[in-house]
Amino acid sequence: MQDASENGDVEQRVAYVKTVDVADLPEEVQKGAKGRKHLYALHDAEGEQLALVADRHMAFVLARQNDYAPVPVQ
Repeated sequence: MQDASENGDVEQRVAYVKTVDVADLPEEVQKGAKGRKHLYALHDAEGEQLALVADRHMAFVLARQNDYAPVPVQ
């Protein structure tokens, strides 16, 4: 049996990029935010957080480097 990658039917994974207010994060994460007011979270289609980064551009780059298609959400 062939898998999807062998027959060219590769389903693209999606990572949602969302702005997160630092004030809404746990205190230990706030301390690591280095004065930033916002961070950027990447979530998979099931809602699991994949990463939390300081820069929106980095969030998109990180998603693509890990074979996800980044999609911005508000």
